Amino acid sequence: MPFDLNDFQGVNAGVVLELYDRYRADPASVDEATRALFRHWTPPADTPPAGAPTVRPDLIDLIVGAANLAQSIRLYGHLAAQIDPLGARRLGDPALLPETHGVTVDDLKALPATLVKGPVTAGARTMWDVIERLRHIYCSTTGYDIAHIFVPEERDWLNEAIETGRYRAPRDPIDPSALLDRLTDVEAFERFLHRTFPGKTRFSIEGLDMLVPVLDELIWDAAESGIRQAFIAMAHRGRLNVMAHVLGKPYEQILAEFKDPVRGGLDDDEGLQWSGDVKYHLGASRAVNGGEEVKMLVSMPPNPSHLEAINPVLEGMARAAGSDVSKRGAPVFNPDAVLPILIHGDASFPGQGIVVETLNMHRLPGYTTGGTVHIIANNQIGFTTNPQDAASTLYASGPARGFKIPIFHVNADDPEACVAVVRLAYAYRMKFHRDVLIDVVGYRRYGHNEGDEPAFTQPVISRKIAEHPTVREMWARTLETRGLLSKEQAQSLLNLRLDRLQRIYDALDPEKSLVEELPEIAAPGTAEHTRTAVPADRLGALNASLLVVPDGFAINRKLERGRERRRQAFASLTERTVDWAMAEELALASILEDGTPVRFTGEDVERGTFSHRHAVFYDANTGARYSPLQSIPQARVAFEIHNSPLTENATIGFEYGYDIQAPDRLVVWEAQYGDFINGAQMMLDEFVLSARAKWGQEPGLVLLLPHGYEGQGPDHASARPERFLQLAADTNVRVVNCTSAAQYFHVLRRQAALLVKDPLPLVVLTPKSLLRHPFVASAPADLAEGQWMKVIDDEEALRRADDVRRLVFATGKVSVDLLTSAHRHASPAVAITRVEQLYPLPINEMLQSLESYPRLEEVLWVQEEPENMGAWEFVRPLIEDLVGPRRLAVLARPRSSSPAEGSAARHARNQEQLLARAFELRSDAGAGIGAENRQV
Repeated sequence: MPFDLNDFQGVNAGVVLELYDRYRADPASVDEATRALFRHWTPPADTPPAGAPTVRPDLIDLIVGAANLAQSIRLYGHLAAQIDPLGARRLGDPALLPETHGVTVDDLKALPATLVKGPVTAGARTMWDVIERLRHIYCSTTGYDIAHIFVPEERDWLNEAIETGRYRAPRDPIDPSALLDRLTDVEAFERFLHRTFPGKTRFSIEGLDMLVPVLDELIWDAAESGIRQAFIAMAHRGRLNVMAHVLGKPYEQILAEFKDPVRGGLDDDEGLQWSGDVKYHLGASRAVNGGEEVKMLVSMPPNPSHLEAINPVLEGMARAAGSDVSKRGAPVFNPDAVLPILIHGDASFPGQGIVVETLNMHRLPGYTTGGTVHIIANNQIGFTTNPQDAASTLYASGPARGFKIPIFHVNADDPEACVAVVRLAYAYRMKFHRDVLIDVVGYRRYGHNEGDEPAFTQPVISRKIAEHPTVREMWARTLETRGLLSKEQAQSLLNLRLDRLQRIYDALDPEKSLVEELPEIAAPGTAEHTRTAVPADRLGALNASLLVVPDGFAINRKLERGRERRRQAFASLTERTVDWAMAEELALASILEDGTPVRFTGEDVERGTFSHRHAVFYDANTGARYSPLQSIPQARVAFEIHNSPLTENATIGFEYGYDIQAPDRLVVWEAQYGDFINGAQMMLDEFVLSARAKWGQEPGLVLLLPHGYEGQGPDHASARPERFLQLAADTNVRVVNCTSAAQYFHVLRRQAALLVKDPLPLVVLTPKSLLRHPFVASAPADLAEGQWMKVIDDEEALRRADDVRRLVFATGKVSVDLLTSAHRHASPAVAITRVEQLYPLPINEMLQSLESYPRLEEVLWVQEEPENMGAWEFVRPLIEDLVGPRRLAVLARPRSSSPAEGSAARHARNQEQLLARAFELRSDAGAGIGAENRQV
């Protein structure tokens, strides 16, 4: 390509000639691109001969050093930025010093500004001008931490946006008086609470007051750009202030909650409990209006003391709000419809694993929400723990670097810098639909809560904070120096706010409660009358549609045999041809046909852990993806299915959030093995099973948890039903352990039907080895004409009811083992009743089963789990009165700290002993199973 030396002047021309001189002496001494350039270039006639000096020998080193210094400031300037309001000196970095790169100030003043590219060079004459501008941008009260951004488009956009300063000096300039007003609102609120309720916990925002204007700016920008719904999640610090000023929660209501009145009506006639929660855990919502029209809804969900646990919940809410599920096929997610905002603590962000689990979701197809704006409310201390004891990273934001998220550190005492950073962060999010993080660095004026004394553990910093002016005071002084107001005006603004709060407080009527109304919680009973059967002709048509694949689509040969069996499944309505997976798919297909959208996620759910589901096929030749449930013509709404990342805590939190945001959609999550639910205990305790009592939320989330003792060891046996049952109260969950495909079909359809009328989480203890067991298979008629049965009686034993002396209650796999045991036919005195629903425990149905056997002497609860696990300790007090004068005993593995044996051989031996003893009756019928031999 032709090359014109006239394009270069001065030093730059000398650099080209020096490189050309190297090339002529040794072509390998320059890179391939430069060699290609010089091959077709004829230098001017006056070019010096090879070997002749063209520039000073050290000039290239100076040029390279100057360019490297400029780039180092761009990459590492944040290390010297003054982001701490308390003035702690930054360590800086040698790379920010000229001498590190072999240049001096005089050298920089002698070199032209054109050595580097970018907006920062506009109007600059020398490299010294450029370096000074870069230091002003990158080493001031904002630190741009973006060296880890490797996508060229993102990196170039960020550099250009930062160096043009268009977000520091935007078309819509910051209103300094309005900003002072807002800071006055924030400070007055905290001062009033501190004065009026001394010692009461409020988790003050003081020291991070700019968090409220930051959120104001973010929400307004979102509303202006067409976002329809914004979600804010945060822990305790500053939550009351944010609810008052960003979410619009009335002062009257907050002050009434501080008075903490006793609420009436805690127990309703049905025994449902409403516990409520402390004021700094509660949620709020607000409509942002544009004229007479609502432009955007802003919501803050309630959050427990598990600080960062709300993160995936909020992401799930945003995913649901932004997903259009109104048409057949996969949902359509619109990232421009929603904005998730997560406010983190500086100690919890690097400290709690749920943070990283949630960050990992932000680019996953099934979980992306179009970019989250993360804000670290950084008061530079935990409860009493200093940063060096809380994080192994330089910044609290360290974990975000691994996910290539841009990080902006900003001094919370510089209001203009904070607003500029918000505008930059929001613009990046809308441009790239990626996560972005703002680290607002402030301090904490008081202790962790208002009853603490911070000087016990941080005496020096506490004295410094006590002497440090508030950001409102500092901003007022700035406006004074700009001639925009007087000192008296600033104080008057504060006094007016304090006086208003006092008037509101004085006007509170002690006879009138302003606290939140108790939520209306559906009374139980609706489930009893829910029809779930689907006519056989409709089921047959759905089955046929599910077997269709696109023309030319190559199914794996190993799957064809099972598909062929399904083609013949409806040849007879009475033969047991419907296995577990087929029942599930028919249930989901019929639910879609009814108009209820479905989201199905979990660990390996597309295929199923036990290769039983195959809800997604992959072309054997091309790898193309096809999901029958997204393609059947009968579906009226969307079906979504995704393999989830290997984390239970965040994914269940996400699905919970999706579920409460879209309660009319069936949301299902499946574990690879049921005991993996251990990893989500926090989500179960704090959200799924208690949110109904604490916050009035009514989730309908379905959890599918493979459960059953099959010799695979302690970690692949138990879904820990005892934990769910321990937390079962006030009709807060349904726990089932089905033993037939039809039962599974009906319980899924029942759940979909109850989503709006009577929502409860549904825990299904699903089978493993039973997935293909002939006993579990059902006839099409069972789906077409049957219904969900909480208890299934022993039909064979009922025919000889007068002979039955022992009634065995069992649930799930062990009941199938009992019913198919070789001992069964030799023991006519034993009847086996399957308890399909563990909570709410079907007492009436169990009583009917008992009364079916007039000569019954003994009731035995049989379970595979150790006696201290499983359902026994939950069931026992509920059925003791039911049993009456009959003996009640349990047959189980011995009490144990581990769920199961680690040896398959020991498992088989113990299981056989358990089954045998269930049928053993002593010749002395009155003896029964005593305490000495009730365990295996």
